[in-house]
Amino acid sequence: MKNKTFVILGVSLLLLVFIAIILIPLSKKTPIKKVPLSRGRIAIVIDDWGYSLNNLPIIEQIKLPLTCAILPGLKNSNSVMQELNRLGFEIILHLPMEPKEKYNLEKNTITLGMDAEAIDKIFAKDLSSITFAKGISNHMGSRITENIKASSLVMEEAKKRKLYFFDSFVTNQSVCPALAKKIKIRFAKRDVFLDNQNDPEYIKGQLIKLKNLAKKRGIAIGIGHDRKNTLLVLKEMMFLFKQEGYEFVFLSQVER
Repeated sequence: MKNKTFVILGVSLLLLVFIAIILIPLSKKTPIKKVPLSRGRIAIVIDDWGYSLNNLPIIEQIKLPLTCAILPGLKNSNSVMQELNRLGFEIILHLPMEPKEKYNLEKNTITLGMDAEAIDKIFAKDLSSITFAKGISNHMGSRITENIKASSLVMEEAKKRKLYFFDSFVTNQSVCPALAKKIKIRFAKRDVFLDNQNDPEYIKGQLIKLKNLAKKRGIAIGIGHDRKNTLLVLKEMMFLFKQEGYEFVFLSQVER
C-alpha cells in the first residue's frame, strides 16, 4: 500500500514539474523591440552629371540613396550613367529646356513653339543615351515650365514612356504642379536648392533647412549639383542626419 502511495505521489510530482516547465515560459512577457520611427524622409537630387567624371570617387563614398540627373549627349553622359547605376543610385534624364534668361543652350534643348513630333524626337535621342532613366527633370527651362502648352507636350511624352516628371522649380510661376494633376503623371517638386553658393558652410545651412522641412512635413526634396564641395558636405551631413533618425530615399519613392 505504501509503495502504491509513493508511486502516486511520484507521478503527481512529475506532472507538477512538467506543467511548471510548460507554463512558466508562457507567463513571461516577451520583450517587444521598438522599431525606430523615421523623423522624416529626405530625397536629394544631384544635377548636371555628364560634363566630367571628376567627382565619381567622392559620390562612391556616399552609401545612402541619391537620385542623379544626367545631361544627355555629352562626352561623359553614358560613362557616368553606367558608373552611377553600378553604384546603386537612381538615374533620371536632365532634359534641357529653354530658359527666359540668355544662356548657351545645350544641344537639342526643348524650346517654346516646338510641336509634339519635335519633342518626341528629342526624347527618343536623349533616352537612347540615358537608358536607365526612371524619370525626367528640367535643366533650366523657366520659359517652358511657365507655359501650359509646352509643359503639357513634355509631360505627355514622359507619361507615354512611363517616366515621372520632377520639376526643378526654377520659377515660382511654374504651371507644372497643377498640370501634372490634370495629366495624371507621377510628379515631384523641388523644395530647397542646396548649393546656390559653392561654400561648404552655406551648403550645410541649406541641408539643415531641408532636414527641418522634412521633420515638419514628413518629406522634403533638395537639389544639389555635381560639385566637389556639394558632395563632400553631403557625405558628412547625410550620415549625421541618418544617425538622428532621418530616412534618405530615391525620388521615385516620393513622387506622387
